[in-house]
Amino acid sequence: MTVESVEVKKLLQNRIAESKTALPATAAYALAVWLLCGMLNNGWWWQLGCYVVTTYLMVELNNVNALLRISSRMVSSVFLALTACACFLFPALREDITMTCLAAFLLLLFTTYQDKEAAGPTYYAFLCFGLASVAYVHVLFFLPLLWILMFTNIMSMSWRTWLASLLGLFTPYWFGSVWLAYRQDFTPALDHFSALVHFSEPFNFYGVTTSQKLTLALVILTAVIGGVHFIRKSYQDKIRTRMYFAFFIWMNLAALLLLLLQPQHFNAMLLVMIINTSPLAAHFVALTSTRQTNLTFLLFSAVTLLLTIYNLWTFSSLC
Repeated sequence: MTVESVEVKKLLQNRIAESKTALPATAAYALAVWLLCGMLNNGWWWQLGCYVVTTYLMVELNNVNALLRISSRMVSSVFLALTACACFLFPALREDITMTCLAAFLLLLFTTYQDKEAAGPTYYAFLCFGLASVAYVHVLFFLPLLWILMFTNIMSMSWRTWLASLLGLFTPYWFGSVWLAYRQDFTPALDHFSALVHFSEPFNFYGVTTSQKLTLALVILTAVIGGVHFIRKSYQDKIRTRMYFAFFIWMNLAALLLLLLQPQHFNAMLLVMIINTSPLAAHFVALTSTRQTNLTFLLFSAVTLLLTIYNLWTFSSLC
């Protein structure tokens, strides 16, 4: 292998992954998609704010936990690229709030790694999860899995942290109950939790658009390639990093299962999958350097761009 071929490979993939301009360029691209979707005319300022905050949280998630072995902004860049592709999710404020709260939850929970006395960070992590459930109550279906992953992957589960997680989860509802008691009307709370037992026909994608299906297929394929790559090359990472990425894989599988069984939660579960797929895809892009991976990276970049254009065109025609 010649020096020139190594340099070419760096230009095609690794130079992009290591570039400090990757995130600003992707952010500018994503903002352009927002503007073309009609953000100004529709006043989606709160929604845009959720995406800005979530992007920052994804940057911190990577920096604080050293998810990648090199200096790279690919985690947040992949997140922006995938969310820009799913532009039909821009107006969904409830789902956007849920996305932001879940990203904050991950950032805080990962700080408790192997610390069974970390009641404070666990409380704040599950406070964010509780806020996510206030916005979209069905994320409570993830709660048993999160407790299992706290035990198996984060290794912070103890009676102390478990009680802290319950306290954090209940805190938003406690404040909400005070307000409802003041109004003497608990109907909103009953309606909120009764949604948990409202089920639709599994695998019924009748109301799901072609844009949604194509975007889901792209996210699934990205997650599979990133996940398989990490499993094959996980021996090169620290044990702590392996546990975090296994966490992402399990969350992806759970979100996909819920999406398939109850497609009415398509948009929310798609955002959950994008959050957990972004580190997997970033690991693949930043830490591979073969001719095949270069080709895969370019192919996925082209497909993502073309699908973004298609989704933008179909979404704009519906507005």
